[in-house]
Amino acid sequence: MTNKIYINARFLTQKITGVQRFAIEISLVLHQLLGDKIVFLAPHGEMEASDFTKKVPVSSIGRNKGHIWEQIDLPLYLNRINRPLLINLCNAAPIFYKNKISTIHDVAYLRYPKSYSKSFLLLYKLMIPRILKTSRHIFTVSEFSKSEIKLFYPKKIRGKDITVIYNAVDDNFKPLTDPKLNGTSYLVAVSSLNERKNLHAVLTSFVNLNEKKLLTKDIFLYIIGDLKSVSFKTLDFGKYQKHSQIKFLGRIGDQDLVRYYSNAAGFIYPSLYEGFGIPPLEAQKCGCPVIVSNVSSLPEVFGDSALYCDPHNIDSLTKAIKVVLTDKDLKRSLIEKGYGNVARFSWLSSGQRIVEVLKMYF
Repeated sequence: MTNKIYINARFLTQKITGVQRFAIEISLVLHQLLGDKIVFLAPHGEMEASDFTKKVPVSSIGRNKGHIWEQIDLPLYLNRINRPLLINLCNAAPIFYKNKISTIHDVAYLRYPKSYSKSFLLLYKLMIPRILKTSRHIFTVSEFSKSEIKLFYPKKIRGKDITVIYNAVDDNFKPLTDPKLNGTSYLVAVSSLNERKNLHAVLTSFVNLNEKKLLTKDIFLYIIGDLKSVSFKTLDFGKYQKHSQIKFLGRIGDQDLVRYYSNAAGFIYPSLYEGFGIPPLEAQKCGCPVIVSNVSSLPEVFGDSALYCDPHNIDSLTKAIKVVLTDKDLKRSLIEKGYGNVARFSWLSSGQRIVEVLKMYF
């Protein structure tokens, strides 16, 4: 592998969600494994992932930002330097640049279109099939997502290989006792708060348990996520804000996430659709028992290490929450199995798998 490989690093200018987290961690490993054979290209401007730029050199190119930079500035630059291989890690890529490998994390926008704005849907419906058609190889994050891509875009991927590159969890996620939280009994849910994250089910189940007096008064529900989400237009948000045992914490940093995971009685994730599902894996690494949906990629990722619920059935989730809070033996088992499950995933092994694929194109 003598030529340089270029990484589309526009993700460094975006808010960090699961997709950007994947791109950052994989990029750090690729830099570790390949050194100066990897070149990172990003738009000019402030970087959201400032810690990344302290560890890895990033070249800022072009005049534009966002999708315009990705579709115009980036390919123009690459064409001037003999069209090297470009790696795209974040559900987007320059459509007409053909010497590329692209990552499509899921097709949630097709399964749950109401979770997205009209402009986002239009963009993805135009962009994703063209990216699939013009990429030399496709990465995705689970066997489930691989099957979904094949189902929805059979003609676009004909003759192309799709390689599964799993997510993982950073080593900063580990059990941490916090005296301020350790004395409080609480459940925690992390969500981007759109329709497919199924926040309504979490809130309804918790309120049901309270109304049926199946919870003690000192058990709280902490919701972590962006409260500005449009999904709240479909919820009676005021009712839940006024609930004395429900606390909305907004977006918090990783250090605080570790604290809340580590000291929680349980983690709730009844998502309707996930390409992978990083938050419950983070919770497991911090020693927290998790409840997840029995749909999409979650059974693949969590095996027998989680308590499952039917995300379409409030009673199913309500029962699962009650069991986690009352069955101490099951809780201990879930914690131990959770540690074992997390050990199956590592950013290093995922990065090494990518390197093996790259060798086929050099």
